[in-house]
This record gives sequence, structure tokens and C-alpha cells, in this order.
Amino acid sequence: MSEPVIKCQSVYKIFGANAERMLKEANGNVDAKTFQENGCIVGVNNASFEVSKGEMLVVMGLSGSGKSTLLRCISRLTDATGGKIFIEGQDLLNLNNKELIDLRRNKMGMVFQSFALLPHKTVLENIAFPLQIKGIKTEESINKAMDMVKLVGLDGRENYFPRELSGGQQQRVGIARSLAVEPDIWFLDEPFSALDPLIRKEMQDEFLRLQEKLQKTIMFITHDFDEALKLADRIAIMKDGIIEQLDTPANIVLKPATEYVRKFTEEVPREKVLLIKDVMDEITSDDMGDIKVLRDEIIENVAEKILTQEKTVAVTDGKNNIVGSINPAKIINTVFGGRKNNH
Repeated sequence: MSEPVIKCQSVYKIFGANAERMLKEANGNVDAKTFQENGCIVGVNNASFEVSKGEMLVVMGLSGSGKSTLLRCISRLTDATGGKIFIEGQDLLNLNNKELIDLRRNKMGMVFQSFALLPHKTVLENIAFPLQIKGIKTEESINKAMDMVKLVGLDGRENYFPRELSGGQQQRVGIARSLAVEPDIWFLDEPFSALDPLIRKEMQDEFLRLQEKLQKTIMFITHDFDEALKLADRIAIMKDGIIEQLDTPANIVLKPATEYVRKFTEEVPREKVLLIKDVMDEITSDDMGDIKVLRDEIIENVAEKILTQEKTVAVTDGKNNIVGSINPAKIINTVFGGRKNNH
């Protein structure tokens, strides 16, 4: 395995005057209540995880769960109270200001919920702006910005001002601007939450398309579980500063690690999330029907086909090799079995 791009070891962020002293005395066992009684607020509590190259880790939780604080620690917009953070093997907390600015300029891109576009600059100028800060010549930065405009589908609007754009278009400018610097690591904090549902869905699709093409290492923050399921390679669910579970979307839905995670996932329409391979069995018998389904298919798309069968259905890989089987009863059980019967 190559070295992780982001690595956090026991990261704590505690707000308050005597945060560091209390963290030392707590010896790693931070109880949020005790800290609160002593005038401290625990933002991130003992977070340890890695993000590999090209992976999209979605951090999710309700407001106040510590997800944005965690992101701010990893981009060092705020300094962690304890623990270690490595970016591509570099110890982030040991970098001096100049090194930190370099790292942010050349390696990191950030997109926040508020687009923070410069109102007096056009779309093109907004996107070229970070390049010019880096000292890239005007002509080159404008050419590069034009490529970004095309990438996010805003051609024809490059000379508009922000006020002439819709919310979704402004968000695209924000994304293009942060991509212009060609960051290896991309931090997105609730970037779509201010958009209405239809535009939001479009932006998610667009985002997945970009990611397929660019293969960035991404930490994406959201409080929307559907969004997390749609975008993530892995999901971290946070509560009170603690990462309750970090796992693939399928495992979070099928094997919630804590009661809190289970509550989060119990309303999820499983058939929309899980793939056939998440629930398939070994190849059971030779007595399978003629119908075959692909292992990477979302259950919802093939459920009807499977449920019309009496026999077990063969599951194939992309090359038509049989890799497993699935019984119609298993589909019914997976889709309806994990839910509360109060609907």
C-alpha cells in the first residue's frame, strides 16, 4: 500500500482557556461532560483515520458533531489541541507559516458552503484569481481558467458577474476556482447544502463526473445521509466529536457499529444503496435459473427481475463469469428485514 495522503493520529480539538492542560491530565480519555463543566468544549475527540490517494471520504454528522472542526484541523485553518496530522507524510503541525502557505497554495483546494466569489470580477476572473496570486502570468491563468469553465459546464457564461448567476452556477464557479490550482487534496465543507434539491442533485452528479476524471483525494463534509451514500468511497459518521464508525456505505447500512449509527441508517432505502455484491451468497447449486445479474448493479435496478424468479439467480462479473448467487428471498429480507415495522 502506498502512503496515505491524509493521516490523523488521535487528533483532539478542544476549545477553552485550559484545554491543553485538561487534555494532558485526561491522558487520552476525554469525557465531553467533564470538560464542559470545566469551561471547555470538545470539538474533535480522538480522531484517527487515513485517506488514500484518489479516495473520497465523506464525513457526516448533525450540526455540532465536529465534522467541520475536523476539516479545519486537517487544513490547519485551526490548530489541533493534540495528536498528529500528516499530509503526504509531512507533519502538518510542524510546518512553519511559509511551508503551510506553500502547502495550501499548491496542494490543497477548499470549497465552502458560501461561495465567497469576488462580486466585481467575472466568472473567468474569479477562477483565474488564485492562479494570479501564485504568480502565474495573466494570459496563462486566463487560458487555464477557461479550461476550468468548460470542465464545470459554464461555457458561454465566463463573462458574467456572480450576481448574474444562479446559486448552482455560483457553486460551480467556486468548484472551478478551487480546481484551477490543481490541488491533490480537496476539502469540501457542505458545498451543496445551500442549493435547492434539484440543483443539488445535478451538482452531485457533476461532482462524481469530475471525480471520475480527476481522481482527487477528497474529504467532503455533509449532514445529508443520502448525499454521503451517493458520493462516498467511505463514510465517517461523527457524534460529539467522536468518529462513531468509518466504513463503506454498504457496511454502514448493513453493519452499523453503534446504536447511533443504526438510528442514522434505519430509514435508508437499502435497495438504493446496496449493490448485488453486498448481499450475494457463494455459488450455491448448479440449479440456477437462466437469469443473470451483474454484481455491481444497484439492487433497486434488478430487484424486480430477481423477484419474478422461482430459482436462485446467478451473479456475474463484468466478463460474464459467475461469481455468486442470489436468492429472491434474500432480496426481500435485505430490503425489508432491517427496518422497523412501523411504516
